[in-house]
Amino acid sequence: MRLFSGKVTPIAQEAVRALLAAKAIETEAPREVEADVASVLQSYLRTEQEAADAAKDHLARTGKGQTEFTRLKRLYAEQKGIKVGDELLDHLLDQVVELLLQTGSVDEVFAEDHELRRLMAPSFKKHMVIEDDLDREARGRLKHVTEGTSAWEIEYQKVMADMRRKKGLG
Repeated sequence: MRLFSGKVTPIAQEAVRALLAAKAIETEAPREVEADVASVLQSYLRTEQEAADAAKDHLARTGKGQTEFTRLKRLYAEQKGIKVGDELLDHLLDQVVELLLQTGSVDEVFAEDHELRRLMAPSFKKHMVIEDDLDREARGRLKHVTEGTSAWEIEYQKVMADMRRKKGLG
């Protein structure tokens, strides 16, 4: 799973709507709560980009291949206090629950943490599962290139970037 900048607003809006519909939270300013949730997600994206940049810099300094990128990004992300990959959803839900309990935009929280997570998870999954679909499509387009080679890595990144741009996923 992956969070895209273009999906921050829809995720925030849907998650807050789900919480309000279930009467899990009370607020007189739902737009402010949405903005608070969006700010948590934007902060995550900035930190994830910093981890990715650090991994790229490390690869450039050491001359290691792109195959090490994912491992290094995960390492730098952990150093910055965030999770990537399979742990991303749980990390983001934890951050948003913490925000809901601390923000002045939420008047009252009526649900337990696990219930808040359960109510918000579908909104996150709906918009974050796109990465898996993009991966399958990109791999399908690269059947003519041998996977694991540097040529495949380069082409895969180009195809993924092009598909993300066309779908407005930044």
